[in-house]
Amino acid sequence: MDNDDKKKINGFSRKTKAERRAWLVEYFLQPDQDRELRRFDAADNGLQAVIDNFSENTIANFPMPFGVAPNFLVNGRTYAVPMVIEESSVVAAASAAAKYWMTRGGFHAEVIAAEKLGQLHFRWNGRPERRAALLTDLCTRVRAQTAELTARMEARGGGVRGLTWKHLPEVAPDCYQLLVRFGTADSMGANFINTVLEAYGQELERWAATCPALEADERELEVIMAILSNHTPNCIVKAWVSCPIEAMNIPGSTVDAADFARRFQYAVDIARQDPYRAVTHNKGIMNGVDAVVLATGNDFRAIEAATHAFAAQDGQYRGLSRCRIDHDVFHFELTLPLALGTVGGLTKLHPLANVALDILDRPSAEELMCVMAAAGLAQNFAALRSLVTTGIQKGHMKMHLQNILSSFNATPQERASTQAHFHGKTVSHHGVRAFIEGIRK
Repeated sequence: MDNDDKKKINGFSRKTKAERRAWLVEYFLQPDQDRELRRFDAADNGLQAVIDNFSENTIANFPMPFGVAPNFLVNGRTYAVPMVIEESSVVAAASAAAKYWMTRGGFHAEVIAAEKLGQLHFRWNGRPERRAALLTDLCTRVRAQTAELTARMEARGGGVRGLTWKHLPEVAPDCYQLLVRFGTADSMGANFINTVLEAYGQELERWAATCPALEADERELEVIMAILSNHTPNCIVKAWVSCPIEAMNIPGSTVDAADFARRFQYAVDIARQDPYRAVTHNKGIMNGVDAVVLATGNDFRAIEAATHAFAAQDGQYRGLSRCRIDHDVFHFELTLPLALGTVGGLTKLHPLANVALDILDRPSAEELMCVMAAAGLAQNFAALRSLVTTGIQKGHMKMHLQNILSSFNATPQERASTQAHFHGKTVSHHGVRAFIEGIRK
């Protein structure tokens, strides 16, 4: 057996963590790397078991920095916003923007809509024009079948909000979809939505077989799939800031307030029209959003997918924020979809997600939407402020200096000397290396 064949394995998921590590060391890693994997194990065995159960085939924990951006004034309330992210400049930028706007009225935010969607796709040999006549009976049947499943959610203010029967001839002449609107209160609701949809699918098949309104040639029905949609155009939040331009002095910048506001608006307008710039623009927004999503135990992949679909809703990918100047008043806003939960799932199981929600004083899902949108807007403001004044690299590389020094295993004394040397200067990897090598001679 050649070495490549030895790397193939069956039953990997049934091995213990120690056995998985031993197999990796034997075929893929160096012997001393097992120690690196074990170095991040939690000292508390119970906590480690909880973490291991979050995923499959786990071999180690992968730590990420948990930071806080203070001074976020959102809807008149002051928050310290928890953020989990490895990018050194994100928390600093969000904190700086929050402090800047704290003295200019703070952030304002409102939830425009809070519905989530699920889809049941099926084949049916009936005629499309028959849908209107049959929909009422179908709705009655599927709602009755899931009454026990939805009762608790309805008691919390959620439940099934509506149902649309769509024909999808672009897929196939017999392709149909039930598009179901849900309210899920303070939970993200994925399991609830999927459970209800699968029950709908079972009842749909019974309905096709037994509904007296159907003709004999209309009873052929096949359920293809039932699943929530991460496209959430009905779960939208808007955040904004505004203040007179004369109050928008930028500390440390030689650009006057009026010129700054003009350049800032110009940069936002570019992102609204140019997809190449829009992708980077929105990535900056999501730096702030994703960090809060991770800290609170929500699903950043779903948030990212929904946000980018929303950014392209009119057929062109655009920047998510907008800026305008009216009568010498600066207005900057962000609208995006955020399907979040503050109860259940990882928000309950992950100990640090619990801490993050405690820091935020146990917000409702809609309150968290507002705070998270404010974090995205703050991040966008900080990035654009740098871009149109000093340039992005000055602040970014200043924060990145610590990572560069870590790559050279710099001592505390070397760090202090390097920071003093590069104060007010441009930081580069090459320049830091040359300086470190010089002081080590």
